[in-house]
Amino acid sequence: QGKLVESGGGSVQTGGSLTLSCAVSLQTYSGMCIAWVRQAPGKEREGIASIYTSSSDTYYADSVKGRFTISQDNAKRTIYLQMNNLKPEDAAHYYCAADARWNWADCRNLDAANFNYWGQGTQVSVSS
Repeated sequence: QGKLVESGGGSVQTGGSLTLSCAVSLQTYSGMCIAWVRQAPGKEREGIASIYTSSSDTYYADSVKGRFTISQDNAKRTIYLQMNNLKPEDAAHYYCAADARWNWADCRNLDAANFNYWGQGTQVSVSS
């Protein structure tokens, strides 16, 4: 059992920035792959960034590479997603998801179906 709690969503204008947070309460924190997954209305879930907690290695989908940064604070067991230069197409419900992985290479698989732990999500709106 575990719990992920997201916060930090809101409404911004195109070009603006937001930082999302995910407080992680899992039986184990080390060796976990934690990702941000988003879903816009009428669209499939899209994994956009991941971080391997043991090494802090990160991976990004092309859609956000260069604009978003995922990071962690081990002491606080919190994952962050710094989102810069937001676009209208970034508007979605953003979820924090986690799954145990053997190594950082496995954490490059952003398929949402592979994550067993999910938060309730936080909404991000971007106006043009």
